[in-house]
This record gives sequence, C-alpha cells and structure tokens, in this order.
Amino acid sequence: MTLPGKIRLLIVDDHALLREGLKKILALQNDIDILAAAADGREAHRLAVELLPDVVLMDVNMPHLNGIEATRLITAECPGVKIIALTIHDEEEYVHELVRAGVSAYVLKDIEADSLVETIRAVFRGEAVFHPRIARKLLDGVQRLRGQEAERLSVRESEVLSLLAGGRSNKEIARELFVSEKTVKYHISNIFRKINVSDRTQAALYAVKNRLVKL
Repeated sequence: MTLPGKIRLLIVDDHALLREGLKKILALQNDIDILAAAADGREAHRLAVELLPDVVLMDVNMPHLNGIEATRLITAECPGVKIIALTIHDEEEYVHELVRAGVSAYVLKDIEADSLVETIRAVFRGEAVFHPRIARKLLDGVQRLRGQEAERLSVRESEVLSLLAGGRSNKEIARELFVSEKTVKYHISNIFRKINVSDRTQAALYAVKNRLVKL
C-alpha cells in the first residue's frame, strides 16, 4: 500500500534494461512509490486506467501503441494522471505531438538521475518541466503560430499568466488575486485568444519567452 504523500509512479519503456535501471534508481527515493512498469503503450494504458498513478514516465517509440498515442488515451481517460515524456528524440514533430497529447514534461534520456527525480516531483506538484532545448523548439512553434504581434495583455492578464506559468490552479490564482474562479477563467480565455495559444503549457512557455517568469 502506498503511504500518504508518496508519488505513485508508473514506468513505461520497451527496453527491459532501462526499465530495471529506472526502477532501481527511483526506488531509492523515499517519496516515490513505483506501482508497476510497462513494456509498451498498450500495457501502459491498461495499467494507468487500473492503477491511476500520479505520474507516468513515458517512452515514445514502443511496439503495439507508441508513447504519443498512449499519452493521448491516458490523458483523455484519466485526466488526473500527469505524464513525463522521457525520450531520446528532440525533433520538433515529436515535441509538438507530445505536448498536444497532454504531457506535463518532456526530458531527454541523457538527463542526470537527480534531475529526473526533481522533474517527477515538480510534475507531481503541478508544474510543467521542459529540457531547455525542447522549450526552445516549443517557443519557436508558438511564435510561428502567432504569425503576428499579439494583442497587448492587460496588467491583470499578465498577473494571471505569470501565476498560471508558475503552476497555479485556477482556484489558487483566484485566491491569490482575490477574485472569483469565474473571473480567472475569463482572463485565461482572453489570454489564450490574445497570444494565440490553446493550452496552459503553451501559455506558460509564452510567459517564459516574454520574461514574465523564469524557466
């Protein structure tokens, strides 16, 4: 049984050696409980629905069902489950596909063990984490999508965007700014329209690029 406060983790990778290596490294952390390890996307989807982990460590290239499709299914059926893409790929097509599928973080497999542990903890707290090289690709993509200079954000919208990028929920933003959640949702809708993005991750990356928050 998982102790209260522990991060319930599902590891997904089609290479047995890497799966076992990750399990041994992460099992040393007192705040992480490894629920299971899956060898392909289909098994990952089944285990995620069955076990409802807090965080999934997801490979991309796998048999039966790749990491992108598995992520898409899991985020649709288990919206509370957060997914970290752990891959060798930094090509822009992979980056944007995984972000659209719903990952909360995108890190490369050459990451240091300590950094991976901190990424898991950050994602569990509700933060978005991207390798700097990946973040650059996403920012470039957002810039191209905008196509033209975005409308200027109001002071209040800038405050909301900064808090959003810091991983705050709508409820937390409302509490901090002393407004209703309905008002926060209204501001976020306007922000998305003005900077031409469709989700919180892209909005957070816009905030980083425009120095509203630090990466």
